[in-house]
Amino acid sequence: MQENIHAVIIGSGCHIPSVKIPNSFFLNHQFYDSTGKPFDRSNDEIIRKFAQITGIKERRYAEEDHLASDLGFFAAKEAIKNAGIDPETIDQIIVAHNFGDVSAEKKYIDQVPALSARIKWKLNIQNPNSVAYDLPFGCAGWVQGMIHAKNFIESGIAKRVLVVGTETISRVTDPHDRDSMIFSDGAGAIILEAVESEEPIGILEAKAQTMAVPFAHILRMGSSYNLADKSKPLNIKMEGRKLYEQVISHVPAIIKDCLDSAGIAIHDISNFLFHQANEKMDEAILKRLFKLYDIEKAPLEKMPMTISFLGNSSVATLPTLYDMVKKEELEGYGINPGDNIVFASVGAGINLNAVVYKEPDN
Repeated sequence: MQENIHAVIIGSGCHIPSVKIPNSFFLNHQFYDSTGKPFDRSNDEIIRKFAQITGIKERRYAEEDHLASDLGFFAAKEAIKNAGIDPETIDQIIVAHNFGDVSAEKKYIDQVPALSARIKWKLNIQNPNSVAYDLPFGCAGWVQGMIHAKNFIESGIAKRVLVVGTETISRVTDPHDRDSMIFSDGAGAIILEAVESEEPIGILEAKAQTMAVPFAHILRMGSSYNLADKSKPLNIKMEGRKLYEQVISHVPAIIKDCLDSAGIAIHDISNFLFHQANEKMDEAILKRLFKLYDIEKAPLEKMPMTISFLGNSSVATLPTLYDMVKKEELEGYGINPGDNIVFASVGAGINLNAVVYKEPDN
């Protein structure tokens, strides 16, 4: 590792699709349980309960002619512009996603060539030493990309790394599954740069875990809950209650481990940026985190949320959230010089990760 070299965010960008999908969109859907039986409750009641638990009122879907690589390109282009750099100077392009390019019409997964190569091509980066690769790691993929970038930069392999999270997850959902209402589309990106500083700045510490045994298949791909659907497309499925229990049990612990390793007190965190999957779940994570420090009241006001209007866009949620907070596009939130930030996410696998980040003083 190079002494006094730190991975610092110098630019960010996001792409929020223009197609708004309110909860009322699902009123005419026919929902079934996992056994293929229709629910005996009205859709109005199902949707109302769903909104109470998740906090989701609307979400965004990609325009029909846009693929995940397009969304990622839009976000990456904005991050490069925000950083004010020549894209030819980017050493690594890491693109987190899970389903590749899924067209609105054909609904099949296309991952060849890699999305990172497609985004590099769209950006017209001709430098062959700008290495592009994809990172499937569930919804935790973008934070894992940050961790990869940190290691590349601190080891001297790279000086600038573009980390993109992009997904059109709405196109791999089962319209007959209530959980389909959770998911949305979008993309976000950051540029991390090697910065020399005697004081620790940028990514201070990072932790990651994979709890495949016994939770590998809590999220998985499966057939529609509508047994009459014989087309058998792949649909994302999850055991929501089991996932919720594991997340609130294990995510606070990995965040605490990361904070303690970084030597940062929990009261010194300005923003807790958590993956936006479920409003009640994120609140529970923060409350349990503070209880690990024997603090009864958690500062929920330090946890900006976008899920109510953006839904869960998988790997795009955190970079989008960061970009909006950084640019003060969420009322009451911003990032000031010297601020300490926590990033945390969870994805299929179950993959967990956390990053403690310090904004430079200038």
